[in-house]
Amino acid sequence: MTTLLSEAPRKAANGLREFGRMCAMGLDIILAMFRRPYQLREFVQQFWFIASVSITPAILVSIPFGAVISLQLGSLTSQIGAQQFNGAASVLAVVQQASPIVTTLIIAGAGGSAICADLGARSIREEIAAMEVLGVSPIHRLIVPRVQAAVGVSVLLNGLVSVVGVLGGYFFNVIVQGGTPGAYLASFNALAQLPDLVVSSVKAVIFGYLAGVVASYRGLNPKGGPKGVGDVVNQSVVITFLLLFFVNTVLTALYLQLVPAKGT
Repeated sequence: MTTLLSEAPRKAANGLREFGRMCAMGLDIILAMFRRPYQLREFVQQFWFIASVSITPAILVSIPFGAVISLQLGSLTSQIGAQQFNGAASVLAVVQQASPIVTTLIIAGAGGSAICADLGARSIREEIAAMEVLGVSPIHRLIVPRVQAAVGVSVLLNGLVSVVGVLGGYFFNVIVQGGTPGAYLASFNALAQLPDLVVSSVKAVIFGYLAGVVASYRGLNPKGGPKGVGDVVNQSVVITFLLLFFVNTVLTALYLQLVPAKGT
């Protein structure tokens, strides 16, 4: 028991140290984005790869997300006699919350794990160390294009997931629950505003950046050979999910406090 208690502060200190190093690397990535030469070919390759493995899962996940939100809100609004606001509630929930979260879950689970595995394999083969010996910055050469690709794909996927989720919610509200198209669209126009779409895009940028940074950092620090690569891939996905929900809570709270709702 005494040993476990003495281990807790050490593990907490190691966790804080790792988090600090990851934050420092995140700042280095931002600074390296403005350095020349720009790794255009690497960026295009990574962008295409992340998009190719993320588009189909994102579409397949966004349809049930929009359907569940629409069905649940439709049932709730019918109980309190506010069916006329079902369209606005469903669309705002999809655009502000579901779309950025679904996008980042897919980016972290598909693209981020691939980035982490690729960098981890390079690390255990000592390719990263060889680049540093030759004076080539791994952050500028390898990580910056991957993070930028993750951010770019996140923004585009966010728009795609929003459209698919809204269409799915519209179908289930109008066809399954017997709602009227006019009421669905009218309530959306009455309550939605441009900042709702802006905050969704901002969330997509931040979440994509976090997914890329976490995947890159864990990929550069594997331990234990090939088995360690698998371990850091799992760790990167879990850490990204935890950061995602925490940051989403903070951004949502700030948005609701700083941007007044339409009609108030």
